[in-house]
Amino acid sequence: MFTVAILAGGLATRLRPITETIPKALVEVSGRPFICRQLDYLHAQGIRRVVLCIGYLGEMIESVVGDGSRFGLDVRYSIDGPVLLGTGGALKQALSLLGEQFFVLYGDSFLPVDFGTVEQAFHKSKKAALMTVLENGDRWDKSNVLFREGELIEYNKHAPRPEMAFIDYGLGVLTSRVLRAHAVGQAFDLAEVYHKLSLRGELAGYEVHERFYEIGSHSGLKETETYFLKT
Repeated sequence: MFTVAILAGGLATRLRPITETIPKALVEVSGRPFICRQLDYLHAQGIRRVVLCIGYLGEMIESVVGDGSRFGLDVRYSIDGPVLLGTGGALKQALSLLGEQFFVLYGDSFLPVDFGTVEQAFHKSKKAALMTVLENGDRWDKSNVLFREGELIEYNKHAPRPEMAFIDYGLGVLTSRVLRAHAVGQAFDLAEVYHKLSLRGELAGYEVHERFYEIGSHSGLKETETYFLKT
Protein backbone atom coordinates (compact mmCIF):
# COMPACT_ATOMS: atom_id res chain seq x y z
CA MET A 1 0.00 0.00 0.00
CA PHE A 2 1.08 3.61 -0.59
CA THR A 3 3.19 5.57 1.88
CA VAL A 4 1.14 8.04 3.96
CA ALA A 5 2.29 11.64 4.30
CA ILE A 6 0.93 13.20 7.48
CA LEU A 7 0.87 17.00 7.47
CA ALA A 8 1.70 17.95 11.05
CA GLY A 9 3.72 21.15 10.81
CA GLY A 10 1.22 23.92 11.47
CA LEU A 11 1.01 26.35 14.40
CA ALA A 12 -2.44 25.15 15.56
CA THR A 13 -3.48 28.63 16.69
CA ARG A 14 -7.15 27.62 17.09
CA LEU A 15 -6.18 25.18 19.86
CA ARG A 16 -4.33 27.67 22.00
CA PRO A 17 -3.53 27.76 24.88
CA ILE A 18 -3.07 23.95 24.63
CA THR A 19 -0.70 24.26 21.68
CA GLU A 20 1.48 27.02 23.12
CA THR A 21 3.80 24.35 24.57
CA ILE A 22 3.08 21.21 22.49
CA PRO A 23 2.33 20.59 18.81
CA LYS A 24 -1.22 19.65 17.85
CA ALA A 25 -0.19 16.07 17.06
CA LEU A 26 0.64 15.51 20.74
CA VAL A 27 -2.62 16.84 22.15
CA GLU A 28 -4.10 14.09 24.33
CA VAL A 29 -7.35 12.56 23.14
CA SER A 30 -8.94 10.29 25.73
CA GLY A 31 -5.60 9.71 27.43
CA ARG A 32 -3.29 9.27 24.42
CA PRO A 33 -1.43 11.66 22.12
CA PHE A 34 -3.47 12.03 18.94
CA ILE A 35 -0.58 11.03 16.67
CA CYS A 36 -0.36 7.67 18.48
CA ARG A 37 -4.02 7.01 17.73
CA GLN A 38 -3.46 7.94 14.09
CA LEU A 39 -0.45 5.65 13.71
CA ASP A 40 -2.16 2.67 15.37
CA TYR A 41 -5.08 3.14 13.01
CA LEU A 42 -2.85 3.35 9.94
CA HIS A 43 -1.13 0.11 10.90
CA ALA A 44 -4.52 -1.58 11.29
CA GLN A 45 -5.35 -0.38 7.75
CA GLY A 46 -2.32 -2.15 6.32
CA ILE A 47 -0.09 0.91 6.02
CA ARG A 48 3.57 0.23 6.78
CA ARG A 49 5.40 3.43 5.83
CA VAL A 50 4.65 6.96 7.05
CA VAL A 51 6.37 10.30 6.44
CA LEU A 52 5.66 12.93 9.07
CA CYS A 53 5.91 16.46 7.70
CA ILE A 54 6.74 18.49 10.78
CA GLY A 55 7.52 22.09 11.63
CA TYR A 56 6.30 23.83 14.78
CA LEU A 57 7.72 21.96 17.82
CA GLY A 58 8.33 19.01 15.50
CA GLU A 59 11.20 17.66 17.59
CA MET A 60 8.65 16.85 20.29
CA ILE A 61 6.70 14.68 17.84
CA GLU A 62 9.91 12.91 16.81
CA SER A 63 10.79 12.18 20.44
CA VAL A 64 7.42 10.50 21.03
CA VAL A 65 7.08 8.58 17.74
CA GLY A 66 10.73 7.72 17.06
CA ASP A 67 11.26 5.41 14.10
CA GLY A 68 7.69 4.11 14.35
CA SER A 69 8.69 0.55 15.20
CA ARG A 70 6.48 0.38 18.28
CA PHE A 71 3.51 1.05 15.98
CA GLY A 72 4.67 -1.57 13.48
CA LEU A 73 5.56 1.22 11.05
CA ASP A 74 8.60 2.70 9.34
CA VAL A 75 8.32 6.42 10.14
CA ARG A 76 10.51 9.03 8.45
CA TYR A 77 10.56 12.80 8.94
CA SER A 78 10.55 15.80 6.64
CA ILE A 79 11.20 19.07 8.47
CA ASP A 80 10.01 22.48 7.26
CA GLY A 81 12.99 24.33 8.66
CA PRO A 82 12.97 27.93 9.90
CA VAL A 83 10.07 28.95 7.61
CA LEU A 84 6.79 27.02 7.63
CA LEU A 85 6.12 25.76 4.11
CA GLY A 86 2.37 25.25 4.20
CA THR A 87 0.66 22.01 3.25
CA GLY A 88 1.86 22.04 -0.34
CA GLY A 89 5.41 23.14 0.37
CA ALA A 90 5.79 20.50 3.05
CA LEU A 91 4.80 17.77 0.59
CA LYS A 92 7.15 19.11 -2.08
CA GLN A 93 10.02 18.99 0.40
CA ALA A 94 9.16 15.40 1.36
CA LEU A 95 8.88 13.99 -2.18
CA SER A 96 12.14 12.07 -2.05
CA LEU A 97 10.68 10.05 0.84
CA LEU A 98 7.22 9.57 -0.64
CA GLY A 99 7.69 8.01 -4.07
CA GLU A 100 5.63 8.59 -7.21
CA GLN A 101 2.21 8.09 -5.62
CA PHE A 102 1.22 8.53 -1.99
CA PHE A 103 -1.60 9.18 0.46
CA VAL A 104 -1.95 12.60 2.11
CA LEU A 105 -3.53 12.86 5.56
CA TYR A 106 -3.95 15.91 7.77
CA GLY A 107 -2.30 15.63 11.16
CA ASP A 108 -5.45 16.66 13.01
CA SER A 109 -7.90 14.25 11.34
CA PHE A 110 -9.22 10.81 12.21
CA LEU A 111 -11.02 9.27 9.25
CA PRO A 112 -13.12 6.09 9.47
CA VAL A 113 -12.44 5.03 5.87
CA ASP A 114 -10.85 2.02 4.18
CA PHE A 115 -7.52 3.14 2.75
CA GLY A 116 -7.20 0.10 0.49
CA THR A 117 -10.49 0.91 -1.24
CA VAL A 118 -9.41 4.51 -1.73
CA GLU A 119 -6.14 3.37 -3.28
CA GLN A 120 -8.03 1.09 -5.68
CA ALA A 121 -10.34 3.96 -6.65
CA PHE A 122 -7.32 6.13 -7.44
CA HIS A 123 -5.82 3.48 -9.73
CA LYS A 124 -9.18 2.97 -11.46
CA SER A 125 -9.61 6.70 -12.06
CA LYS A 126 -6.31 7.02 -13.98
CA LYS A 127 -6.17 10.65 -12.85
CA ALA A 128 -3.30 12.62 -11.33
CA ALA A 129 -4.87 12.84 -7.87
CA LEU A 130 -7.87 11.80 -5.82
CA MET A 131 -9.82 13.51 -3.06
CA THR A 132 -12.18 11.73 -0.70
CA VAL A 133 -15.39 13.74 -0.30
CA LEU A 134 -18.32 13.72 2.11
CA GLU A 135 -21.80 15.14 1.56
CA ASN A 136 -21.57 17.77 4.23
CA GLY A 137 -24.31 20.35 3.72
CA ASP A 138 -22.26 22.85 5.77
CA ARG A 139 -22.66 20.68 8.88
CA TRP A 140 -19.03 20.47 10.03
CA ASP A 141 -17.44 23.18 7.92
CA LYS A 142 -18.21 25.15 4.79
CA SER A 143 -18.90 22.79 1.87
CA ASN A 144 -16.38 23.38 -0.91
CA VAL A 145 -16.71 20.56 -3.47
CA LEU A 146 -19.02 20.26 -6.46
CA PHE A 147 -19.49 16.49 -6.88
CA ARG A 148 -22.14 15.01 -9.17
CA GLU A 149 -22.82 11.44 -10.29
CA GLY A 150 -19.45 10.22 -9.08
CA GLU A 151 -17.45 13.02 -10.71
CA LEU A 152 -15.57 15.76 -8.90
CA ILE A 153 -16.26 18.87 -10.94
CA GLU A 154 -14.65 21.55 -8.79
CA TYR A 155 -12.96 21.95 -5.42
CA ASN A 156 -12.69 25.53 -4.18
CA LYS A 157 -11.71 26.09 -0.56
CA HIS A 158 -11.42 29.86 -0.82
CA ALA A 159 -14.53 30.69 -2.84
CA PRO A 160 -17.16 27.99 -2.19
CA ARG A 161 -20.54 28.35 -3.91
CA PRO A 162 -24.06 27.41 -2.73
CA GLU A 163 -24.29 24.45 -5.10
CA MET A 164 -21.24 22.84 -3.47
CA ALA A 165 -22.76 20.28 -1.07
CA PHE A 166 -19.62 18.18 -0.46
CA ILE A 167 -16.44 18.77 1.51
CA ASP A 168 -12.84 17.55 1.38
CA TYR A 169 -12.96 14.58 3.78
CA GLY A 170 -9.25 14.79 4.58
CA LEU A 171 -7.63 11.85 2.76
CA GLY A 172 -6.10 12.34 -0.64
CA VAL A 173 -3.86 10.54 -3.10
CA LEU A 174 -1.29 12.51 -5.09
CA THR A 175 1.08 11.77 -7.94
CA SER A 176 4.40 13.53 -7.40
CA ARG A 177 4.22 15.28 -10.78
CA VAL A 178 1.35 17.51 -9.64
CA LEU A 179 3.86 19.36 -7.43
CA ARG A 180 6.47 19.69 -10.17
CA ALA A 181 5.77 23.37 -10.90
CA HIS A 182 6.75 24.43 -7.37
CA ALA A 183 10.29 24.92 -6.09
CA VAL A 184 11.62 23.15 -3.00
CA GLY A 185 11.46 25.55 -0.08
CA GLN A 186 8.53 27.50 -1.58
CA ALA A 187 5.54 27.90 0.74
CA PHE A 188 2.18 27.08 -0.85
CA ASP A 189 -1.18 25.55 0.00
CA LEU A 190 -2.23 22.08 -1.13
CA ALA A 191 -5.75 23.51 -1.55
CA GLU A 192 -4.52 25.55 -4.53
CA VAL A 193 -3.08 22.43 -6.16
CA TYR A 194 -6.36 20.58 -5.69
CA HIS A 195 -8.32 23.53 -7.10
CA LYS A 196 -6.26 23.71 -10.29
CA LEU A 197 -6.39 19.93 -10.75
CA SER A 198 -10.18 19.96 -10.39
CA LEU A 199 -10.57 22.65 -13.06
CA ARG A 200 -8.42 20.58 -15.43
CA GLY A 201 -10.45 17.43 -14.81
CA GLU A 202 -7.45 15.71 -13.21
CA LEU A 203 -8.86 15.30 -9.69
CA ALA A 204 -10.89 12.17 -9.04
CA GLY A 205 -13.48 12.12 -6.28
CA TYR A 206 -14.29 9.21 -3.97
CA GLU A 207 -17.41 9.57 -1.85
CA VAL A 208 -17.38 8.38 1.75
CA HIS A 209 -20.40 8.23 4.04
CA GLU A 210 -19.12 8.26 7.62
CA ARG A 211 -18.24 11.60 9.17
CA PHE A 212 -14.69 12.67 9.94
CA TYR A 213 -13.30 13.64 13.32
CA GLU A 214 -10.76 16.42 13.88
CA ILE A 215 -8.86 18.10 16.67
CA GLY A 216 -8.20 21.37 14.89
CA SER A 217 -10.59 23.28 17.17
CA HIS A 218 -11.71 23.00 20.78
CA SER A 219 -15.19 21.85 19.72
CA GLY A 220 -13.71 19.28 17.34
CA LEU A 221 -11.42 18.01 20.07
CA LYS A 222 -14.39 17.42 22.38
CA GLU A 223 -16.30 15.52 19.68
CA THR A 224 -13.25 13.40 18.90
CA GLU A 225 -12.72 12.56 22.56
CA THR A 226 -16.36 11.47 22.78
CA TYR A 227 -15.89 9.27 19.70
CA PHE A 228 -12.88 7.48 21.20
CA LEU A 229 -14.58 7.01 24.55
CA LYS A 230 -17.36 5.12 22.73
CA THR A 231 -15.08 2.91 20.60
